[in-house]
Amino acid sequence: MMEIQNMQDPASPTGEIELVVFSSGGQSFALDIRHVREIRGQSAVTPLPHVPEEVLGVMNLRGAVIPVFDLSCCFGLGPTAPDMRNVIMIAMNETRTIGLLVQSVSEIVSIPVSTIQDAPTMTGGAGQSHIAGLVQLDAGMSRVIDLPALIQRRIPVPA
Repeated sequence: MMEIQNMQDPASPTGEIELVVFSSGGQSFALDIRHVREIRGQSAVTPLPHVPEEVLGVMNLRGAVIPVFDLSCCFGLGPTAPDMRNVIMIAMNETRTIGLLVQSVSEIVSIPVSTIQDAPTMTGGAGQSHIAGLVQLDAGMSRVIDLPALIQRRIPVPA
């Protein structure tokens, strides 16, 4: 599990973090804005044979081929239904870039890092290790995604 204190921007003396809040599988999620490279409308994705259901395929992003995942499937919430509001969030950690299909992006919030609560430990939940914590927002509870853990477990390793 990702250390929440590592989410704090060392340049931020206020101890706040900016999160992109979005929905996937009818649930609310958030991602540290420092991991979000861009948000784009649903783009053409080239399917790949013999990949897990959560892998939609690959897309060309300015000359780079990146894998695209259905985030709802990654968390065991079923495939994302086609909709005009669906977007692909281009997210990256230090070394890898991926696309995440989500239902919609709702807002960007700035919150104190101290308000992020630990996610409860439960067994058998799909994708549970990809949740860094929980945060209470006006619209309810949102899960903060641990992107490095998600990438580490989901990215297909080239042969």
